[in-house]
Amino acid sequence: MFLAAAAFLLSAPASASQGDKEPVYRDCVKQCVRTNCTGARLRGFQSSQPPYMALTGWTCRDDCRYQCMWTTVGLYQAEGYSVPQFHGKWPFARFLCFEEPASALASLLNGLACLLMLLRYRSAVPRQSPMYQTITAFSLVSLNAWFWSTVFHTRDTYLTEKMDYFCASAVILYSIYLCCVRTLGLRRPAISSMVGVLLILAFTSHVSYLTFVSFDYGYNMAANATIGMINLLWWLCWCWLNRRILPYWWKCVMVVLLLHGLALLELLDFPPLFWVLDAHAVWHLSTVPVHFLFYSFLIDDSLHLLNTEKPGVKLD
Repeated sequence: MFLAAAAFLLSAPASASQGDKEPVYRDCVKQCVRTNCTGARLRGFQSSQPPYMALTGWTCRDDCRYQCMWTTVGLYQAEGYSVPQFHGKWPFARFLCFEEPASALASLLNGLACLLMLLRYRSAVPRQSPMYQTITAFSLVSLNAWFWSTVFHTRDTYLTEKMDYFCASAVILYSIYLCCVRTLGLRRPAISSMVGVLLILAFTSHVSYLTFVSFDYGYNMAANATIGMINLLWWLCWCWLNRRILPYWWKCVMVVLLLHGLALLELLDFPPLFWVLDAHAVWHLSTVPVHFLFYSFLIDDSLHLLNTEKPGVKLD
């Protein structure tokens, strides 16, 4: 319903930070680029660069920024100051081509868990179940979002950042559609159709504004958080009203509460342990097991609908 959605709500923007504002960092980058990123030295860098680095778009300038970041961190620590952020992020030790190895791995694991449970859902639930197509489509939207989350944490670029944000918004909006179909649309298909059209228009407007007007991180977070809260309250209300009809209602409640509770981990925002594991990675890792409970609920509910002539839906 909103597993992938909740996992993107508090993503931090890649804006200017204390570290990249430091003159020592800026001077270091300028000197490095001037020395290493022109003429013969640039050709030497390109010829010695591993293929996986070139394929993921790492340039000589990027390498200078990476090296100068650690130079600045070393100076901060030597003077007894706390570790600064750079371009909106903590400093991470690069592994191969992965900028944020732990977060990239966590996003990949979430995607794999989603894929595994989608396959289990499709094997356990007949296609005739009323929610089969909607849940399958939602799973594909979620898989796409986890894919771009993995790519973004592997290599942060203008494109990968935008795809990560836009695909997360798509999951959040589709989760509203999924909720609407399950609680209202099975008896009143016209309602879910109208809501679907409105959500498509909302997504188009959202992406257009962020792309062509202003990529406002505060607006993006506020919009996603508002939709996420509507989704949360809608599902909890439905679960409460159907608690005597559906013996598995508690699974839905647990998923809702776990996701929003685990999201609080993001608020810890500490420098990466061993320069790899930060609060964002811990948060993503913590959501992996929730997929199994979430799809257990979806399987139970889809089989219930298949075996019930008139689905028990009290919200309408």
